[in-house]
Amino acid sequence: MALDDHTRKQFVAAVERFVAERLLPNETLVEEQRRVPDDILGEMAALGLFGLGIPERWGGLGLGMEDEVAVLIALCRASLSFRSAIGINNGVGSHGLLSYGSDAQRERYLARMAAGEMIAAFCLTEPDCGSDAAALRTSARRDGDQWVLNGVKRYITNAPSADVFTVIARTDAGSRDHRGLSAFIVERGAPGLSIGNTDRKMGLHGSHTADVIFSDCRIPADAIIGEPGLGFALAMSSLNRGRLGVAAAAIGAGRRLIEEALGYATGRRAFGQPIAQHQLVQAMLADSETELLAAQCMVEHTARRFDQDLPVIKEASCCKLFATETVGKVADRVLQIFGGAGFMCDYPIERICRDVRVMRIYEGTSQIQQLLIAKQMLKEHAGKN
Repeated sequence: MALDDHTRKQFVAAVERFVAERLLPNETLVEEQRRVPDDILGEMAALGLFGLGIPERWGGLGLGMEDEVAVLIALCRASLSFRSAIGINNGVGSHGLLSYGSDAQRERYLARMAAGEMIAAFCLTEPDCGSDAAALRTSARRDGDQWVLNGVKRYITNAPSADVFTVIARTDAGSRDHRGLSAFIVERGAPGLSIGNTDRKMGLHGSHTADVIFSDCRIPADAIIGEPGLGFALAMSSLNRGRLGVAAAAIGAGRRLIEEALGYATGRRAFGQPIAQHQLVQAMLADSETELLAAQCMVEHTARRFDQDLPVIKEASCCKLFATETVGKVADRVLQIFGGAGFMCDYPIERICRDVRVMRIYEGTSQIQQLLIAKQMLKEHAGKN
């Protein structure tokens, strides 16, 4: 359900106040403690941030994609670790259940996800399988009234604290492509499921990733999401929404970077005047603003297509590619504007530069987006001839 323009502005304004009053003042604490404090998570849940796209019947806000994009741009002015806390619940964690899950699965999980009572994780990537999802090796075999999972999933966001995992596994042992993959919902206490050590990362220190290990992990037969063989379709359809979310987050981070740059450039003096008056600094500011505006227009346009149930495979990849590459360039320019000060931990630029770097990798690398975009272009061209 899309919000009317007035209601959207009101909600975004509420998120902006929350960011200013609670999230920005706690960024340093998150970095030092390497976790988002529980009281902040509780406030995020009370604001409805864990259930942005989950329908109201299951306790969510039921926002359309255009609304969610506006919220994420506002939210991601603060540390991207805050967004990571809610990202899976709103994206691949709930979308698969909404699209393919049974009524019983939706009733069991969605309301608790929307309330922030249950944290979701999405298990796709493996040690030898990242972008090539069709090559994954984690297996699931039927044994009476249970499924038995074996394999390792790697770099799984929220794994150390997740309560429920959406797992893509191979149910057809003889298959060698995506047609043999299925999706499962696995609860944390399942016998045979274990979590590896928390990864040490370059950035996003308040967001935790780890291996998820399945060793003869037994789950009920009704834990499968949809029919056998639909795992790849679930993963890909979920990633469309996820890629738009990452693109919106990149724009929010880019907006924060420009704010920091303007504040510094108007206060820092060199050669007798604020450095903001130097034309080469102005050029970096202007290029950054131009590219961010283009990215935002692209994402908002695609979000409207998503809400209208129009095809967005190509467009979502375009958004993810352009917005994340853009925020990388903006971060580099802003660090240049700060000069040596930007390389120090005294300013948030140092952390933001580290945090945004991964945006060109997760939810499909920039190179994978290029391949997807070209594939869709060729398909569209063939359909016209």
